Amino acid sequence: MQIFKKIFVFPQIIYLLIPIIIISLVFTNFSSNSVEISSIDFIGEATLQKGLIFKETEVGGVSGITYNAKNNLYYAISDDRGQKAAARFYTLKIDLSKGLLEKHGIIPVSVTTLLNENSQTFRPGETDTEGIALTNKATVFVSSEGDAAKLINPFIKEFSLSSGREIATLSIPKKFLPDKSNQKGIRNNLAFESLTITPDNKHLFTATENALIQDGVAAKPNIGSPCRILQYNLLNKQPEKEFLYQTESVTPFLNLIGKFASGLPDLLALDNQGHFLSLERSFTGLGFAISLFQVSLEKADDIHNIDSLLAIDFKNIKPVKKKLLLDLRKLDVLLDNIEGLTLGPKLPNGQQSLILISDNNFNSLQRTQILAFQLKVENPLIRLLRRVLPNFKL
Repeated sequence: MQIFKKIFVFPQIIYLLIPIIIISLVFTNFSSNSVEISSIDFIGEATLQKGLIFKETEVGGVSGITYNAKNNLYYAISDDRGQKAAARFYTLKIDLSKGLLEKHGIIPVSVTTLLNENSQTFRPGETDTEGIALTNKATVFVSSEGDAAKLINPFIKEFSLSSGREIATLSIPKKFLPDKSNQKGIRNNLAFESLTITPDNKHLFTATENALIQDGVAAKPNIGSPCRILQYNLLNKQPEKEFLYQTESVTPFLNLIGKFASGLPDLLALDNQGHFLSLERSFTGLGFAISLFQVSLEKADDIHNIDSLLAIDFKNIKPVKKKLLLDLRKLDVLLDNIEGLTLGPKLPNGQQSLILISDNNFNSLQRTQILAFQLKVENPLIRLLRRVLPNFKL
C-alpha cells in the first residue's frame, strides 16, 4: 500500500509545483523592476521670487530639471538664448523632508555656465537649451531646440557637471534637421524640449514637442500633433529607434486673444522597460492646461526608417500607449507654464516624490513655479494578477 501511496502522492506534488514554477517564471520575465503608477497626489507648491538675481544672474526660463540623489540637489536648465546671461543651468535645493513642499521650500545653490568644445561660452542665439538629464558619470546631457528659422540645428550634448565644459555631442538624424526649403525637419521652437535617461544609464530619450514638418500639422485647437520619440544607445552614443507619440487635442476656453500652443515639453523614464511619464502643456488663451500621462513603448512600432509620415498611411503605425494620470486643472492651483519634471527623493512615508517646474519666460506676469507630488507605484505582482485576472481587486 505504501508503494501505491508514493505513486499517487508524487504526481500531486508535481501538479502543485508546476503552477508555482510557471508563475515564478512569468513573474521573473514580467520585469519586476518595471514601474507603473497607480495614483498621484499633490503635496505642495513653491515659487521663486520674481526677478530673482543669484550670483549676478537672473533665475528664470527654467525648462527642464533633473535630480541627483547622491547629494539631494536638482539641476535646472534655463532656455535663455543668451539675452540675460550665457547658456547655463542652476543648482537648486527643494525641501521635501516633511513629506510636502512648503511655500518657500526652494533655494538656489549655484549657477553653472555651459562651455562649448573650445571651452568658450555659447554665442547669443546659438542655443535654446530646454532639456537636462543627469548621468552616473558626474555629467549632464542637455538638449537645445536650435532655431529652425535661422537654420540653427538642434543638439544634444554632454557637459561636465562641475565645470560645465562640453564633453560629447550626439548625432541628430537628418530628418530632424531644418532646411532652406522649409519642407522638412523641426518646427521653430517645437523641437527637443524633453530629455531623460533610463535608470541603468543605457538609453537616452528625447522627443519633438510637435510634429516634424514632413510628419503632419502642428497642434491646433481641437487637433493634436504626431511627435517623434527618439531613442539613443548611450553605449555607442548613436540613435537607434523612433516612436510615434500623438499629443492630445485640446479645446481652448474663452480664447479671446487668439493665441494657442500645445505640445510635449518633457518625458521622464521610470524604468528600463520602456515606461515613462509624459508632460503635455497647452496655452489655451485663458491659462494653461497641464496633463501627466503614463506612457509605454510596448508594441509601439519603430519608425526610424520612415523619413516622412505624410508619405505613407501612418494610420497603420502603432503609436506609444498612453494613460492619463492627472489633469492638473483639477488641482486648486493657478498653473503656470509647466515644462519640466523629474523624480525626487523618497518621502518620509516611503513613497516616491515627483517635481514639476515652470518656465516663466522672464515675464513679470509669470512665475517660476514648483509643484510636488507623491507617486504610488503598483506592486509588479499585483499588476500581474490584474492582467491574468481582470476582475481581481485588492
